[in-house]
Amino acid sequence: QLQLVESGGGLVQPGGSLRLSCAASGTTLDYYGIGWFRQVPGKEREGVSCISSTGTTNYADSVKGRFTIYRDNAAVYLQMNSLKPEDTAVYACAAGPGWLLRSVCQLERSPYESWGQGTQVTVSS
Repeated sequence: QLQLVESGGGLVQPGGSLRLSCAASGTTLDYYGIGWFRQVPGKEREGVSCISSTGTTNYADSVKGRFTIYRDNAAVYLQMNSLKPEDTAVYACAAGPGWLLRSVCQLERSPYESWGQGTQVTVSS
């Protein structure tokens, strides 16, 4: 079982930026597709962005043009710009097998097997 850890959450004013990171304990994420999801109490979990094992990306319409997902040798990152109050949520990253999330990635829960604990993002003035 892959252990994922998120970091980078915090409190930011509307229009500000944050960068979230997702890393694995004891291994790299080279062979996994990674998705970022967010959840607010009382609402369903929303897929925000994902990146396949070969680098193909996907974004929810609500964040397109504002968020960017990318990866390097160490981690997968979610750069969040022009943040809005409605972006406030607990953000969690999830990993799925690279053979399944290779050419494309999905913003659905089912392909992902390992989940991080989540990091709180609060956008408020």
